[in-house]
Order: sequence, then C-alpha cells, then structure tokens
Amino acid sequence: MAMIKRVSVLAGALLLGSAALPVQAGEKAYFRSVAGSWAGVGHIAAGPYKNTRFTCKFSGTVPASIGMQLDGTCRVGVFPQTMKARIVKRGSSYTGRFSLGTKGDGLDITSGKLRGKRLTLGIRHKKLTGTFQANLKNQNSLNLTIAVKVQQTMVPFIGLTLTRTGPARKTSYLAD
Repeated sequence: MAMIKRVSVLAGALLLGSAALPVQAGEKAYFRSVAGSWAGVGHIAAGPYKNTRFTCKFSGTVPASIGMQLDGTCRVGVFPQTMKARIVKRGSSYTGRFSLGTKGDGLDITSGKLRGKRLTLGIRHKKLTGTFQANLKNQNSLNLTIAVKVQQTMVPFIGLTLTRTGPARKTSYLAD
C-alpha cells in the first residue's frame, strides 16, 4: 500500500503542475482551463517498481488566487489511493503540498517556473528532491513527468498522460 500511496502522490503532483503562461492574468486563465475532470494511465519508469502501470482520476478546482485544489484517486490493480493536493503561487514561484507534504508520506512543492506551456516545479520528500514537469499539449491532453535526483543526475521516474473527461470547473473557494 505504501507504493500505491507514493504513486498517487506523485501522479497528483503531476496534474497540479499543469499550468502555463508567464503573466499573472494568463496564469489564472490557464489554471481555470485545466480545472475540471481528468483521467489517464501512467507508468513508473525507474526503480524497484519499474514498468508498473497505474490509472488516475482527478477533479481540480481553482481558488480566487493563482493555483489549484485537486481531489481524486490513483489505482494500481484493485488498490485505490485517495489523492488531495494544493498548489498556490507565492511571489514569483509556487508552493504547496500533496497529501500531508513531507510531514506525512507526501511531497512539498518548493519552487516553480512557468515557461510557455510548461511548468517545472521543484519537489521534495524528506531527503529526496526532484522536478515535476507538466506540458499541456492541447485543452484536452496533459503530459506529465516526475524526475528524481540520483547523485547529480535527474532520472525520469513517473510518466502520466491525462485526458479531459468533463468540462472545466470554475469554482473558487480557497483563501490565502
């Protein structure tokens, strides 16, 4: 179950990072465009669980500030894992957490930059560091990758492709 939880946390991190456009107004519009229902299949690309496939379903909403709230599940076989996450813009970067962040079995978002249709977030889980990249291919398709730092090299660890399954939500309920 611990492996399923880690996969769920990492997959949720991927979805939350799917943002683009460097201008604040554009960032808000972009988060609104990725809010809604998404589902997809991913795989673990490295480590002891290499080639493990999983499926995820997420529903994302946007706060009044720049960012996103995510709820959903990821499933490896018959074992589902609940996923909750939050990302918010702070200054010129991003912060947030997945599950309980590093206080639990989750991840902390430690940094972030938007470039075009790609968002790169710095992530941390205790002593493990890495990056999360999200690329919005079009309004209905997201490609997501998590890489972890092994010695001095970033190694792709998880890949996930999501497809929109419902209309974008426009709910704003998070306070800063």
